[in-house]
Amino acid sequence: MSDAELDPVTLAVIRGRLEQLVDEMDATLFRAAFSPVIAEARDGSHGVYDTEGETVAMGKQGLPVFIGAMSYATKAAIARAAADGGPKDGDLYLLNDPYVGATHLNDIKIVKPIFRRGALFCYLASVGHWLDVGGNVPGNYNPTAIDIMQEGVRIPPVRFAERGVVNRDIVDILLANGRLPGSNYGDLNAQLGALDLGTRRLHDLLDDFGDDVVAAAMAEISHRASRQMRALIAELPDGTYSFEDHIDNDGRSDAPLKVALDLTVAGETMRLDFSRSAPACAGPLNVSRATTIAASFVALKHVFHEVPTSGGCLEPIEFVIPEGSILAAEPPSPVSGYTENIMRTIDVIFGALSRAAPGRVNAACFATVNALLMSGRRDDGARFILFTFFGGGLGGNPEGDGLSHGNAPIGMANIPPAEILEAAYPACVTRWGLRQDSGGPGRHRGGLGAVYEFELLADAADLVVFGERARFPAFGILGGGAGAPNRIVYEQEDGERSPEGTAKLSGVTLRKGQRVRVESPGGGGYGAARDRPVEAIARDLALGLVSAEAAERDYDVTTSADGTVARPAG
Repeated sequence: MSDAELDPVTLAVIRGRLEQLVDEMDATLFRAAFSPVIAEARDGSHGVYDTEGETVAMGKQGLPVFIGAMSYATKAAIARAAADGGPKDGDLYLLNDPYVGATHLNDIKIVKPIFRRGALFCYLASVGHWLDVGGNVPGNYNPTAIDIMQEGVRIPPVRFAERGVVNRDIVDILLANGRLPGSNYGDLNAQLGALDLGTRRLHDLLDDFGDDVVAAAMAEISHRASRQMRALIAELPDGTYSFEDHIDNDGRSDAPLKVALDLTVAGETMRLDFSRSAPACAGPLNVSRATTIAASFVALKHVFHEVPTSGGCLEPIEFVIPEGSILAAEPPSPVSGYTENIMRTIDVIFGALSRAAPGRVNAACFATVNALLMSGRRDDGARFILFTFFGGGLGGNPEGDGLSHGNAPIGMANIPPAEILEAAYPACVTRWGLRQDSGGPGRHRGGLGAVYEFELLADAADLVVFGERARFPAFGILGGGAGAPNRIVYEQEDGERSPEGTAKLSGVTLRKGQRVRVESPGGGGYGAARDRPVEAIARDLALGLVSAEAAERDYDVTTSADGTVARPAG
C-alpha cells in the first residue's frame, strides 16, 4: 500500500468511522437492554480489537474501564478459540471470569471474530452489567464474601455460538443462574443486537475503503498513540513520585488496606510500581492484574487526554504489580467490590502525578459507587432487585472547582434517574440533592457530594450497601483540603442507625415505610484555601453550597447576614 492511500484525511475519516461504529453499538445496547442499570445507567461498553486483542477504538458513552478490561477478555477468547481449532466466521465467545477478563461476575463479555473473505480481520466485543448472576446476595455486591463462589456464577471463555448458531444449552445455564432470568435474557439479546449492528457497520467501512487501507489505519492509530504518549511523558521531569491512599476495609475486618504507587518517569517511559500495596484481602476488595492495568489506562487517559484511545497508549508504560497483592487477585479471591479498589488506583496515580505535573491533575474524587441493593417481593409475589449507584464530588482541578454530583472517573455511566427507579421498583425517592459543605476547601473547591434517600413501599426488603471513603475521604492536592466522608443512614424500629467507620452494610431488613439514606462524599480541594477569591466564597454562600460556619472555618473569612464576605488583612 502506498503512503498516498493513507493520507491524513483518510486516516482521520477511518478513525472517526471506527469511533462512530462503537458509539452506535453503545446506543443499541442502551436502547434495547431490559435492566435499568444498562438502559439508564449505561453500565456497558463496546470496543474494536485487533487480531492480537489490542484496543483499536471504544465507545464514548459507556465505561472506559471496560475497554482496557475487554482487551484481556478478547485475548482470553482468542486463546480459547485457538484451543477449539481456531475462530470461525459467526462464532461468539462469552465469559465473565474476572481473573482472565477483568472486573467482576456481573459484567458479561461477548467477543466476536470478524472475517473478510475467509480471513480473520479483527474482533468486536460487548460488555453489559447483568443485574444478577447468582451468589449469596441478590445483585452480587456481597460485602462479606470470602470466596468468588459467594459472588455468583463464574464463566470461563466458552464458545457461545458456532458459525452463527447460538448454543441454547449455555443460554439455559446462564438464565438458570440468575434471580431475574427475564432481565438477563433481554440484556443478552441487546448485546447480541449491538454486535450484529457493529458487524454490519464494520463491513460497510471495509467495503468503502478496502481491507488493507483500514488495517493500515488501525495499526497507525496505535503507533501514533504510542508516539504521542511517549512525547507527553518526556515533558515530565524525570524522577520517582510516590503516593498512597487507603481503602476503608475489606468488609470482613476493620483494617484499612493500602494502595501505594511509586511512579518513575525516565525519558519517554513511565514505570508504575504498586509493590507497596496491601496483600490480597479476605473480603471482596481485590482486583485482578488486568483490572488494575485497565484502571491505570483510564487514569492516564484523564491526564493525557490528547492521546487517541488505543492499546498503543500503554506501550511506553511498565507495570509492577506483585502476585498475591490486592491489585493482582488470584482464584478464589472475591472481587465484587472491584469498583472501589480501581478508583483508589486512579486516585494514587493522580496523587503521584500531582507532584510531577500539577497543571494536569485533579485532586481526588469521591471515588465510590455506593452500590445500593434492595431486594424482595412485590405485592404480587414477583421478585425485585433494586440496584443503583450514586454520584459525588469530583476533585478541584487546575482550571476550576470540581464537578458537584458527578459520576466517578471510571466511566460515562449515568446516575439512574429518580423517576425510572420509582417506576421500576417499589420504592419512593424522598430526598435527592446536593450535600452542603461536602466539597474539600481549596483555591478551587472540591465538588459537592449528594444526599439520596429511599423509602421502601414493599412489605420488606433485604438491604445491602457497598461503598467506600467513610474513613479516608477524598484528598486535596497542592494544599487543598479533604472532602466530606461517606455516610450511610438507615431506619429500623428503634430509629436511625449508621455503620461506624464504614460505608458497607449487609444483613439488614427494611420494612414498609422505612428509609435508607446515602450521603455521598465530596471531592478534594486544589490549592490552598487561603488563595480562594472572596467572590467565589460569596457565590458559594449565596447558592447554599457552603454554610457561613464552614466558610469562616475553612477559608479564614468573616461573613455577614447580607452575604458579604471579607478576609482579614495580613
